[in-house]
Amino acid sequence: MTVYFIGAGPGDPELITLKGQRLISSCPVCLYAGSLVPREIVKWAPKDAIVHDTASMHLDQIINFIKDAEGRGQDVARVHSGDPSLYGAIAEQIRRLREVNIRFEIVPGVPAFAAAAAALGQELTVPEIAQTVILTRTAMKSSRLPEGEKLPILGQTGATLAIHLSVRNTRAIQRELIPVCGGDCPVVVAYRVGWPEQRLLRTNLDDLHKSVRDAKLTRTTLILVGRALAPVADFPDSALYDAAHSHILRPVSLATPNLRRSGERRSR
Repeated sequence: MTVYFIGAGPGDPELITLKGQRLISSCPVCLYAGSLVPREIVKWAPKDAIVHDTASMHLDQIINFIKDAEGRGQDVARVHSGDPSLYGAIAEQIRRLREVNIRFEIVPGVPAFAAAAAALGQELTVPEIAQTVILTRTAMKSSRLPEGEKLPILGQTGATLAIHLSVRNTRAIQRELIPVCGGDCPVVVAYRVGWPEQRLLRTNLDDLHKSVRDAKLTRTTLILVGRALAPVADFPDSALYDAAHSHILRPVSLATPNLRRSGERRSR
C-alpha cells in the first residue's frame, strides 16, 4: 500500500502530469483539497473509488482515513494543488506516515508561479535584471517566518518575489517592500491561475492594496513583485543563443569570422 502525494497543478485539469492522472485513475481511495483542486481532476478516480474532500478535516482525521485504507490494502491518491513541495502541508503528513511505517511517494505538479508566468507570457528571470526567483509568504495567522526570511531582507536581493498566501496582507507588503524596491516596482496579482475565473492584474507597489481591494480578492491569489515583471523591459539578450557564444553543442566555426568579431566587440 502506498500514499501518493500528487500535485494537481494550479487549476487547469490539463496541467496535471500524466503520472498524476494515471495514479488518480487507478487508486481506490482519493483524498483531495476541495477548495483548491478542481472537481474535474478527481473525476478521473475509478467509479467505485472512495473520493473524499479534506477541506474540513484536520490532520488526525486525514491520517486515520489513510490508516483505514492501509488496513484494507488500498493505495491512496492524496491530491494537492500546485506542487506538493510548496506550502502543501505535506511535511507533517509525511512525518505521521513514517511513524506508522506507511509508504509514500511524491508526484510533482506545476506550481502557481510558473503558471502565472505562462499566463503573463513572460520570463521571471531576465538577463541583468533578475536571475533569481524567491518563493515566500508573509506571516498572518499561520506559522511565523524565520528572522532571515522577512520581506525587507528578500526584497534587497532584487530577485523576483512570488508571495503566496498573502492577499489579505497587502498593506504589510507595501510597508516592507516599498523602502527597498521602490513604489514604482512592478507587481502582478494573479488570482485563481488556471481556473476559468482567472484574473491577472498589473499594478505596482504603491497601488497594490488599492488594486486588490478594488478587485475584491481575498483568497487563492499569488502576488509577484520585481523589475523583471515590467511588460517592456530594456535588457540584453542572453548568451545562450548568441551566435558568437561557443559551447560544447554549438562551437563557433572558423567559417563565421564576422560573428566572432561581433562577439569580440561585445566582450570588450
